[in-house]
Amino acid sequence: MDKSIKIITVDDHEIFRKGLVFILNQISGVNVIGEASNGHEFLKLLDKITPDIVFMDIRMPEMNGIEATKKALTKYPGLIIIAISMFGEEEYLENMIKAGAKGFLLKDIDKNEIEYSIKQIHKGQNYYSPELLPYFTNKYINPRKETENIYSLTKRELEVLNLIAKGYTNNEIAKKLFISKRTVDGHKANIFDKTNSKNVVSLLIYAIKKGLIKL
Repeated sequence: MDKSIKIITVDDHEIFRKGLVFILNQISGVNVIGEASNGHEFLKLLDKITPDIVFMDIRMPEMNGIEATKKALTKYPGLIIIAISMFGEEEYLENMIKAGAKGFLLKDIDKNEIEYSIKQIHKGQNYYSPELLPYFTNKYINPRKETENIYSLTKRELEVLNLIAKGYTNNEIAKKLFISKRTVDGHKANIFDKTNSKNVVSLLIYAIKKGLIKL
């Protein structure tokens, strides 16, 4: 049985798309099974083949990545989509997150970061390029609002939140705080519930808005 991670790449710039495919095919356990140059092509392709992960460009002709992501996840809710973007296009990223993307990467990423992002997302984690955090910081942090009600997060939950922001897994957080993974799972569930966050990315956006994490 083929246990490789099956990937589709969607980008209207052929040179970048082919370059990404080349890099992906060099990663052990990864198999690129399809390519598309816009959202329409991607949705047609999706009716024929089933990927595990989709690398989705945001700005494309005919149908952009935001609309394609919404339509794809409506039909295939288990699909994992990673947004890819250039610097200067950060304003589109929040819409991609709301559309259901599990991560977002800048197009200047190298093979190591691509490989790491695939592993994290395939394990059920969210992933985002750390370079994009300043964008959310500049957009959302309002010093006068940092002392607002923070939904009664405990000291331990704030510790867990800061470690999540630094990219630690649940197991790593458990070891660092000398608690069990089950306890971390409980803290994490409470944090998501108290902040009304659907995933790690939306949680981080919330935490940056409220000044709860140290960047």
